[in-house]
Amino acid sequence: MTILVPVRCTSDPPTRTPQGDTVADSVLAQFAKFLKETNAIALAMAVVIGGAVQKLVSAIVADLFMPIIGLIVPSGEWRSWRIQLSGNAALGIGDVLGAAIDFIIIAWVLYIVVGKLLKVQPTK
Repeated sequence: MTILVPVRCTSDPPTRTPQGDTVADSVLAQFAKFLKETNAIALAMAVVIGGAVQKLVSAIVADLFMPIIGLIVPSGEWRSWRIQLSGNAALGIGDVLGAAIDFIIIAWVLYIVVGKLLKVQPTK
């Protein structure tokens, strides 16, 4: 069985749109128009900046606040606290408590950082 594959010869003229542009030019023009009209570039920049802010906030929480909380809580391994149920089942109270404390601290630090970046004025 022979499979025939159409091959475009380099001497063939490029395919043109009704406006006279090549198909590749038309697709690029449409893509550029899409980027300008939909704010896709601004969204991409926001994602990159958001990733950088997330790293900053995570570092502040992990390196500044969590060691202080580790000193306040009596045992150093408070995230491993468990309430033993029957058999091998246990409730991971330390994990839940740690996640809740992480969330509160991250939300607070993010509020401060974004507030300083945007210079939010309190409503009166």
